[in-house]
Amino acid sequence: MPFEDYHQLTFERRDHGVLLITIDRPDKYNAADEELHGELARVWRDVGADEQTRVAVITGAGKAFSAGGDLAMVERMAGDYDRVQHMLREMSDLVYNIIDCDKPIVSAINGVAVGAGVVVALLADIAIAAEDAKLGDGHVKLGVAAGDHAAIIWPLLAGMAKARYYLLTGEMVTGAEAERLGMVAKALPRDQVLDEALRVADTLGTGSQQAIRLTKRSLNNWLRSAGPTFDQSAAYEMLTFLGPDVVEGYTALREKREPRFPSAAD
Repeated sequence: MPFEDYHQLTFERRDHGVLLITIDRPDKYNAADEELHGELARVWRDVGADEQTRVAVITGAGKAFSAGGDLAMVERMAGDYDRVQHMLREMSDLVYNIIDCDKPIVSAINGVAVGAGVVVALLADIAIAAEDAKLGDGHVKLGVAAGDHAAIIWPLLAGMAKARYYLLTGEMVTGAEAERLGMVAKALPRDQVLDEALRVADTLGTGSQQAIRLTKRSLNNWLRSAGPTFDQSAAYEMLTFLGPDVVEGYTALREKREPRFPSAAD
């Protein structure tokens, strides 16, 4: 089994080649620290290479899918060129490894999905969300540009007007609203989300594997064509991690107050 070295992702093999992956850091609402971010980036290569897996389902342990980047990790990154450079590479791996994985991926968004969590949630081939889940890209509220996945997928799913609104304001969208906008395939009561994701995965696992995988590959050319846009947004995010606004952003989060960004000072 190629998944023995993972510490913050757990794996369960189910019938029909379905691999259930659980983001397993519930005491931190599955927020991504350096270790978890690295595991989320590389796991899709292992999924693609694993002969027993036909389809992957990913969900979160406890009440959250993944509550974004661990604040301590954000603090360690701010102003640190080497950490920022490493994150730029890993962020790109996370996005492109999901896109290039030939096996279909289903996300069961059982709660809040922010940061790396919403990357996985929305780049999955089929996303099923709890109606009361909250999804968002809050980079601007932290004082950094919206990188990760936002520029490559939000305009395609929600349309440019809604993408601009949510990415420029940093507001969250509920699972029910995400379904209405076309950002997720289905929104259901929270206690039905994983069961439905597994039902869909069984359908994919018992279908024509070549047909499903080649259809995924064709559809993801829409995302590959937006690769330069993603690359630029990722570089801009890491650039802003070297500026002063991010320090005020994470300090305000620590102190539970509104940020007073240096770039917006009168």
